[in-house]
Amino acid sequence: MTSFDALIVAGLLAVTASCLAYAVVVPLLPSEARAAKRQQAIAGRRSPMERVQAVNRREQVAKSLKELEAKERKARPSLELRITQAGLSITKSQFYVASGVLAGVSLVMGLVMSGSPLTAIALAFAAGLGLPQWLLGYLRKRRIARFVLELPNAMDVIVRGIKSGLPVGDCLRIIAREAPEPVRTEFRALVESQAVGVSLSEAATKLFERMPVSEANFFAIVIGIQAGESGGNLSEALGNLSRVLRDRRRMADKVSAMSMEARASAAIIASLPFVVAVLCYFSSPDYISLLWTTQVGQIAITLSGLWMVVGVLVMKRMITFEI
Repeated sequence: MTSFDALIVAGLLAVTASCLAYAVVVPLLPSEARAAKRQQAIAGRRSPMERVQAVNRREQVAKSLKELEAKERKARPSLELRITQAGLSITKSQFYVASGVLAGVSLVMGLVMSGSPLTAIALAFAAGLGLPQWLLGYLRKRRIARFVLELPNAMDVIVRGIKSGLPVGDCLRIIAREAPEPVRTEFRALVESQAVGVSLSEAATKLFERMPVSEANFFAIVIGIQAGESGGNLSEALGNLSRVLRDRRRMADKVSAMSMEARASAAIIASLPFVVAVLCYFSSPDYISLLWTTQVGQIAITLSGLWMVVGVLVMKRMITFEI
């Protein structure tokens, strides 16, 4: 067996061991164990009929969630929509041209600096395909986060305007004129849709399509209920929704603050091996180079990398909370 075959066998064994360790360790985490105990305690106090009904409800909810997830995966936003959600005023063709130019510049720089065609091609691929997509996703997430942060203030403007006797259209125009970005741009599009004959409920649905977050969906639902046959007090409904959104934001900030110490610890633990390796390379390059020049070192660094990935995944699972 050659050294390469031994390395492949060691990697496969390490992957298998890592998967088994992850499957065993995660259920033993404090949050998972407490959740399992609570479920068992609740199930023990229920009657057989209540248990059957609870199982049926869970199955229905799980089925609905799977359908929603499948629908979201199929309805992946197009490039034009992601560019709009990021707040960029460029077209799809301009985005592709910019990516191609960036890839070409990176290819030339890679050839000049390294002299290796393979390295230059890898750099061009990362710069032309990975970097623009990452930057677009970052700008999109940042703009959506700003919209979620400012949406309750916009709802408060509508509530105060309705209570003071202003029509809903005038309140929306005030938001489209004076609210901070990106709420101003999105509500301006909503007002312009109404100007061409689109109903308020349909315009609010379009708002959710441009800003695919639950907060915008709640706003569209409230507007649709008020505009439908059921009617309702719009100011009261939007006021309640604004309080709910603020409470959700407050809870998310509290959870983030409480888990910040664990996040910092996870970042330090994950970066420590790389820092130590770099320091050892600068101080004793012959000592650290045994990890990639010998067969035992290659097996050791492969196993260490896989175990580190398992540790990072476990730490991420422990500090990730859904609100």
